Amino acid sequence: MHLTHLGHACVLVDTGSAALLIDPGVMSDIDGVDGIDAVLLTHKHPDHVDAEKVRSLLADSPRAALVAPADLGEAVPGLPAHQVAEPGETLKFGDTVVDVVGGRHATVHETIPGCVNLGYLIDGGAFFHPGDSFHEPAAAVGVLAVAIDGPWLKIAESIDYVRRVAPRVAIPIHEGETLDPAKYVGMMSNAVGGGVVRRLDRGSATRL
Repeated sequence: MHLTHLGHACVLVDTGSAALLIDPGVMSDIDGVDGIDAVLLTHKHPDHVDAEKVRSLLADSPRAALVAPADLGEAVPGLPAHQVAEPGETLKFGDTVVDVVGGRHATVHETIPGCVNLGYLIDGGAFFHPGDSFHEPAAAVGVLAVAIDGPWLKIAESIDYVRRVAPRVAIPIHEGETLDPAKYVGMMSNAVGGGVVRRLDRGSATRL
């Protein structure tokens, strides 16, 4: 499996059987991305979905599926027609299997309304993108995408999340709004130990 971090929460997953792009939002750089099989959206927030970027992706990959949670269509004007996914469903692209899990966005504050948030578990746990949540899948996880910054978390929660899920590798994401992501990556790496945390070079495919 090759993973490419394209900024903030956006990750391109190439399984060898399918190329899946997760969460192309306003802070991601998708220039040059084409030939993908699916765009998977976790939730409706602009840092995870940019309708203009999605339209561009689908124009360059006209056979690609667009998958989104139930409340995203009304919340994102201009979003193309898409397949609505629900937790518990299983999707297949080529020989790649994607289990839809999760349900709700992590709480920002009790006064702020939440929203649907899907997680995508790829090939039985080879890779897991939880969106903006600390969802713990039932399957063992090989590579976990873990948020390190945002209004809904503190770094201690992300560290504890990595410890609970216990992936082989944790790749930090969701760093587009912090000026010093290396600081948070370092804190997580020191706390988790064992070389588990691996920061991907932005825009470069890495085999994991």
